[in-house]
Amino acid sequence: MATHTAHPSLPPRMEAAFSDLLQKLSAADHRAHTLIGHTRLPWWCRRPLFFFLGYIAKAEGRVSEQDIGFAESLITALKLSKRQRRKAIRNFERGKTSDTLPPLCGLTLRLSHGTRPSPALKVAICLCHAAQLKGRPNKSRLYRCEDVIDQTGLPVTISEDIFDSYAARVWGDTSDLPAMPVNLEQACALFGATRRDSLAVIKRTYRKKVSECHPDKLAQQHLSPAQRAVAKETLLRYQHAWELIKRHHNLN
Repeated sequence: MATHTAHPSLPPRMEAAFSDLLQKLSAADHRAHTLIGHTRLPWWCRRPLFFFLGYIAKAEGRVSEQDIGFAESLITALKLSKRQRRKAIRNFERGKTSDTLPPLCGLTLRLSHGTRPSPALKVAICLCHAAQLKGRPNKSRLYRCEDVIDQTGLPVTISEDIFDSYAARVWGDTSDLPAMPVNLEQACALFGATRRDSLAVIKRTYRKKVSECHPDKLAQQHLSPAQRAVAKETLLRYQHAWELIKRHHNLN
């Protein structure tokens, strides 16, 4: 588990609660919905939580299946009734369609810090989890995540510690991976081939490389979350390269 360094700006009560939650997040294999399922979340946190999740989900202009899936997993973890589920979905949709953050959204979280810091901190963990659903968050998702955490009244530096925890245990070190190919030459090079090699030869290499990092095969191995993250990034590069090659050969 990553070592958590305390921020001097955090009050002692908040710092103790934050350290405890980061430990529980690690024990939950960095699944924020599992953490929420184990520790619960007060009902008055639901409206800002799902609104903020929708706001982060629309950071890149299009809400992904991962964003919707994470919201659904939180609904399940919170054991919401059908009526409560509809409210959560409506708040998520409102967040999606909002270009700015309403001033009063998150007010209950801001008012809770002094006596009950845990609810706001749990929401912050969920928001950071949402920002990194596709791996290390890009600028648009990161900025929206920081904006909503600031809206809750928590120090934005809290997000740094949360992301540090994900970086150490989930994202893995992808600095040694080749860049995502952007043209045919780079795609072929990823398979140790050139554009002059036959499609059949490249396809055999593609299948071999994909089989080495496919989740079905890795499931039989005892890999850490970080190692699985690196394998996932590698697989995405292979798949993207193959799509470029297929387009060049006019294959569907």
